[in-house]
Amino acid sequence: MLKRKISVNETAEAKRYFDECRNAVIVTHSAPDGDAVGSSLALKEYMEKKGKKVTVIVPNLYPDFLRWMHDADKIVIFERQKSLCYNLVNYADLICCLDFNTLSRIDDLAVPVSKSKARKMLVDHHMEPDKFANLTISRPDCCSTCELVFRLLDSLGEIQNVNTYGAEDLYVGMCTDTGGFTYNSNDPDVFSIIAELLRKGINKDIIYRRLFNTYTADRFRLMGYILSEKLRYFPELHASYFCVSREELQRYHFLKGDLEGVVNIPLSIRGQKLSISLREDTEKPVVWISVRSYDDFSAREMAEKFFNGGGHFNAAGGHIDGTLDAAEEICKKALAAYSEQLKSVTREG
Repeated sequence: MLKRKISVNETAEAKRYFDECRNAVIVTHSAPDGDAVGSSLALKEYMEKKGKKVTVIVPNLYPDFLRWMHDADKIVIFERQKSLCYNLVNYADLICCLDFNTLSRIDDLAVPVSKSKARKMLVDHHMEPDKFANLTISRPDCCSTCELVFRLLDSLGEIQNVNTYGAEDLYVGMCTDTGGFTYNSNDPDVFSIIAELLRKGINKDIIYRRLFNTYTADRFRLMGYILSEKLRYFPELHASYFCVSREELQRYHFLKGDLEGVVNIPLSIRGQKLSISLREDTEKPVVWISVRSYDDFSAREMAEKFFNGGGHFNAAGGHIDGTLDAAEEICKKALAAYSEQLKSVTREG
């Protein structure tokens, strides 16, 4: 029996939205990850079984290691098909916004979404959501948006209608957003949900291999190069960062998702509290930034103050428009601004 996290009123309102809609669009954040894609595909699977027409739209390409997921090939990428996406959003009578808390997280896709007269439902686990949706179901204490989607379907009495594909989708998001259940997953309910997904017929071992053990050899050469040549380590700050240029990515035949999780590796250093990655976009003059931390140091606060971003307390991200050199200088300023706090922190474990 799961602890109730979705109210009776929220459940009733969500049910009304699902019952009354005919054409739905599901949107998720830029640089979609496993939780974004998993929650979107799981909700799509559920709604289609209710006889609804549903399209998932993402702002840009999702990682290569998620291509195996059922119906991933039906996801529409806004950057590549803008006219189609505008038409789909304009025609929709329900827009489900998953795994983001502010419209700026969906980049230019925010324009048609914000203008749409369709009902909007936000389901998310990030803190402090903006008030742009007609119905907001926000639970930052959930390990992932996939956990929250499971809880929503459970509160609707619809878990029995989730098939193996939907269960796989939900497991993917919960697994990736917790680093294979190594963080943010200390709630017993998380494992009760996993048990239910296993009863749906998923093979968690195969899913894990598909998520974490299907990279190319070039990805490992890139990772080795970063750790050997690019890592800047500051033991007195318990912190590190690395920068990767467009040219370096191209040299190692970079695929979307190849740097997934690499920012976490320096946190394995004894006493390390903070790790930052800066990756130059392969096409646009943008530098993508990931911030990871342990214990009481807020990655989210740093991302908000210095990197035009946000996220969770220990896992956040952002971006800097401009050159990699300029972004690195901002990173150095961020470390300097938090130097006293970083010097004084004591890591648990």
